[in-house]
Amino acid sequence: MGTSDIVLVAGATGGVGRRVVDILRKKGIPVRVLVRNEEKARRMLGSDVDLVIGDITKDSTLIPEYFKGVKKVINAASVIVGPKEGDTPDRAKYSQGIKFFEPEIKGDSPEKVEYIGMRNLIKAVKDNLGLRREKLLFGFEGNNYRQLPWGALDDVVMGGVSESTFQIDPSGGENGGPTGIFKGVVSTANNGGFTSIRTKNFSEPENLSAYDGLEFRLKGDGRRYKIIVRTSSDWDALGYTAGFDTEKGKWQSIRVPFSSLRPVFRARTVSDAPPFDPSIVVSLQLMFSKFEYDGKLNETFVEGPFELPVSSIHAYIIKDPITPRFVHVSSAGVTRPERPGLDLSKQPPAVRLNKELDYILTFKLKGEDLLRESGIPYVIVRPCALTEEPAGADLIFDQGDNITGKISREEIALMCVAALDSPYACDKTFEVKSVIPFSEPFTVDPANPPPEKDYDVYFKNLKEGITGKEALQQNPVSV
Repeated sequence: MGTSDIVLVAGATGGVGRRVVDILRKKGIPVRVLVRNEEKARRMLGSDVDLVIGDITKDSTLIPEYFKGVKKVINAASVIVGPKEGDTPDRAKYSQGIKFFEPEIKGDSPEKVEYIGMRNLIKAVKDNLGLRREKLLFGFEGNNYRQLPWGALDDVVMGGVSESTFQIDPSGGENGGPTGIFKGVVSTANNGGFTSIRTKNFSEPENLSAYDGLEFRLKGDGRRYKIIVRTSSDWDALGYTAGFDTEKGKWQSIRVPFSSLRPVFRARTVSDAPPFDPSIVVSLQLMFSKFEYDGKLNETFVEGPFELPVSSIHAYIIKDPITPRFVHVSSAGVTRPERPGLDLSKQPPAVRLNKELDYILTFKLKGEDLLRESGIPYVIVRPCALTEEPAGADLIFDQGDNITGKISREEIALMCVAALDSPYACDKTFEVKSVIPFSEPFTVDPANPPPEKDYDVYFKNLKEGITGKEALQQNPVSV
């Protein structure tokens, strides 16, 4: 993970969240915290913490500017559960966990926090984190079609006579399907020599900051074209430009890295222009021209008719292997309340009392599903009962949502930070506990601390697609 990539921590004042913040800062990784109470957060995390005020249960408070520069998220936000009769001033009951006390929901409901909150948070960060798959900007992808309002912008604006258009051919695509076609006639008469098509300014800028470049699926004609990307809504503004070559008569994928774009205004490089900002793309332009830039000629330029089928334009990610962009702390037991044949007397309180706790586990599972379906590379960590014990005990990782036990909040925080850099954790859901039984406290000798864990040893053995829902009835009780 690049040290310039900001990690957003939601739930940063909770037991796991504040430890995540501390670990990230000690590693020198930029961290931003999303909290509801600024005073509490600064008192707990320090006056210099990068902090934004928002509530995941309220979509209107998640302002896009808050997430600028964010590349990863650790979500430790959770509904608050506590003893009905209250806790001691030093939170002794909290430290033991709720296993030994009659629990109740404190504050916002599980539906608001675990489901609506997850939906709002995913919506707020999705464009910054990017998707495992490419992002379709224009064209045809299976049954999906995204249209852009292309219009001709030719050398007639300078007195030339070239002309072009953009049309949809319903059967001219690679496999007989539809495609767009940039076509026209180019002429150097009257000091002309270029044709182009340009989109109208987008109603909202495209945030492509999570991506590495643009990919065109097109049928080449052996000529060199230019792509111009604009980040200003002004019509006569500089554009960030790159040329690309095509092969004649062949469908091909052309990738234009954002790093290859140069600032150009009226075919001249602007040396003091700001760097390209992929978070505010407002229009695209395709051009066939006699000139490259700065007086350099296009060696493939030929006057006369031309035709360039373009079936799609995507934003792409080249980072490989892909690591999780969104780490979510959920809970063991989320699939158990409706599981047939389960002995509830042997289950944790949240499973036995799911209905009484406003369906806490049901909504945690629904929130997990939103993340799994979002397309964001993720990992879902399901801890068993959380304790205030130190990290360091041996661990048991499992899948299928079957285990019970305890694990320290510090261990979960370390695990979440490690998962950000692990391709082995990507798109996995798992439960975890320590080998220490409830009846035995776990302590660490400060003079002889346990070695740091290599969590990849555990992540490597996990499988995708296992959630524990496999054991549910076909028609569980709906909420």
